[in-house]
Amino acid sequence: MKSIVDPKSNLQAFRELIILLTRHRQLTMEMAKREITDRYSGQFFGVFWAIGHPLIMMLVYAFIFGFVFKVKIGSTATMPLNYTIYMLSGLIPWMAFQESMAKASFAIVGNANLVRQFVFPIEVLPVKGVIATLITQVIFLLLLIIYVLISQHMLPLIYFLLPVLVFFQVLAMIGVSYVLSAIGVYFRDIKDLVQVFAVVGVYLIPAFYLPEYVPKPFLPILYLNPFSYLIWCFQDVLYFGWFAHPMAWLVNIVLSLFIFIFGYRFFRKLRIMFGNVL
Repeated sequence: MKSIVDPKSNLQAFRELIILLTRHRQLTMEMAKREITDRYSGQFFGVFWAIGHPLIMMLVYAFIFGFVFKVKIGSTATMPLNYTIYMLSGLIPWMAFQESMAKASFAIVGNANLVRQFVFPIEVLPVKGVIATLITQVIFLLLLIIYVLISQHMLPLIYFLLPVLVFFQVLAMIGVSYVLSAIGVYFRDIKDLVQVFAVVGVYLIPAFYLPEYVPKPFLPILYLNPFSYLIWCFQDVLYFGWFAHPMAWLVNIVLSLFIFIFGYRFFRKLRIMFGNVL
């Protein structure tokens, strides 16, 4: 327990991971591109499905909550934009995060032949899934920015913080991917648990509703959910246009750095037996 909060050990692990990822950045990018192309090779629409799947899900959510349930958000001083922008500003990072978790759950198991090669840097396997997922997220963010620009004829200055926000999201995604990929070697059911969490978790984040809509007995669930702080930060940039949730930024940054370091240290400790288990 002491080693987890030891600044010296954490700084050393952080430095080690940054050096490792920098050294193998070209390999990681090539494997990420191959993951995208190989997944959809031979299909008629090809890599279109990398965008098509999440796009269809977003349209379904927008129809259900915007037209069926008729959730009304927007056109006020405190809620300036329409409900579609509010929903997408939270849904886009969430869908990227849950997809990266799904990839991570079998990142090591699905590449057992590479893991058995002692010269191969298996640390890149969970990261390549994050990079592949990030490409799709960036495309959706650009489309949302274009939509906001067309509908509002301007973008708030806080939009310049979007790359910073994505950077810390990537750190958190890598950390979580390291944890899930390591657990997945020893506990193969983790991929099914992640799938269940992806279905349930989307309703536990403030993407479809405002926190004040939540009954008081259930509010602690929202605030104890670390993903809520990520969503609030993206909503501040993409929807509110100002720091509507300043505390969420602090929590999100600290959590991202902690998860990034902890995830790698967790992975490094369990990787010793990967070859024997696989």
